[in-house]
Amino acid sequence: MTLPGAVLFDLDGTLLDSEPLWLGAEISIMSRWSIKWTKEDQSTCLGGPLERVAQYMLEKIAAHQSMDLPTSDELGELLLSEVVHLFRSDPIAWRPGAMQLVKSTHSLGVPTAIVTASWRVLLDVVMEYMGADVGNFNTSIAGDEVEFSKPHPLPYLQAANILKADIANCLAVEDSPTGVEAAVTSGARTIAVEHMTPIVNPKATVIASLEGQTLQSLWRLTQIS
Repeated sequence: MTLPGAVLFDLDGTLLDSEPLWLGAEISIMSRWSIKWTKEDQSTCLGGPLERVAQYMLEKIAAHQSMDLPTSDELGELLLSEVVHLFRSDPIAWRPGAMQLVKSTHSLGVPTAIVTASWRVLLDVVMEYMGADVGNFNTSIAGDEVEFSKPHPLPYLQAANILKADIANCLAVEDSPTGVEAAVTSGARTIAVEHMTPIVNPKATVIASLEGQTLQSLWRLTQIS
């Protein structure tokens, strides 16, 4: 059967089991203002972008105090710095089936891109480690490199353009409602790996895990759904 013209992968929660790192960083930062950060807060912020998460954190802090408030930019810088530190400190953890899927995609010669709401300073750190496991991706799009980040479709459209691939013939793999919205709106055929929050999008094919899946099986699913 035919293969997609390119595969566009989300990063956090889709390829890497990095959401616990983000949760740890968010808890650590909010504790400085004696604010409890819950898994519900994390789910609300799932998929970013960083600016939205920082603004949400600021609103929680402001609801509890009115003096010495940080700015959303300051909170974003703190969060990014803490996550970079955690990525450098802990071994990289792949989501089930993700490493095998990327390696097989590369072996088939299908172009690949990382499309993430995370900023370039973090993405470069992560991709250095990922490259040792699966080889290099053809390109990557970071959240601070586009005029509009997810849920806007621009990051996916930009990745397809760089790869010279028709977006309608691209496979996008996502895990958050924000990311899925960006992918399906771009016109990419979208696999949604549901594991932290429900995905309700009629234009996406929802699966429980990448484990046991192949590029061919995922592409087939998007053709029949």
